[in-house]
Amino acid sequence: MTTRPEKHSLTLQGHRTSVSLEPEFWTAFIKAAKEDGKAINELAVEIDESRGDVGLASAIRVWILKRLQSDA
Repeated sequence: MTTRPEKHSLTLQGHRTSVSLEPEFWTAFIKAAKEDGKAINELAVEIDESRGDVGLASAIRVWILKRLQSDA
């Protein structure tokens, strides 16, 4: 069962933005940032810079999925 997305604020290069992700994705995103020794804002900037014309929330979800697949 998937839960409703939660909106959280992030700061990307000095600009505030909000991103809506399901709690499971927030948990995985925060865990990945900690494992990499980064703040979630820092990791979000990296994803943002490589996302092209895809929305940030979608880019984060795909990034998490690819990371999990590579860990498997």
